[in-house]
Amino acid sequence: MRQTTEHDPAPDRPVDFPEFAAGAGPHLVRTAFLLTGGDAHLAEDLAQETLGRMFAKWRTVSRLANPTGYARTTLVNTFLTHKRRRSSGEHVTDTFTETPVSDTDPALRLTLLRGLARLSPQDRAVLVLRYWEDRSVEETAVVLKVRAGAIRTRSGRALERLRAVLGTELAELGAK
Repeated sequence: MRQTTEHDPAPDRPVDFPEFAAGAGPHLVRTAFLLTGGDAHLAEDLAQETLGRMFAKWRTVSRLANPTGYARTTLVNTFLTHKRRRSSGEHVTDTFTETPVSDTDPALRLTLLRGLARLSPQDRAVLVLRYWEDRSVEETAVVLKVRAGAIRTRSGRALERLRAVLGTELAELGAK
């Protein structure tokens, strides 16, 4: 798959959707996993819904300079829409499926996931995009369709809320 950036012209020929989905799918699932606070099943559902929406518009989307950026924006919007729906009969639990973790410190990862799960969906989206995805303030603002100043404010407040939620857990993990 030919990777393009926002500064590259659109590719001469559109990338096939299966090729795009195979390359972008795992990244979308990882991002959705963080957005959902560790709900692997919901993360897969959100990523699948995102790819479904992209498939419906693939003829147009494939000609964009950055279809991956479009996918990320669609994923965040799908997540926020899901959180706004009141009809969802599913309930989030604090248990995780047993999956192998390749991180060097799984306790830290689980603590952060628990903390993220206790934040509002908007705070979670800002923190995941800014710090996990390492996106700039401007990129995050574009994805969430708000001004850059709002992202700076929400980032600071969301970090404060995350620190308050984690309390001494984070300090204890750092001491290990």
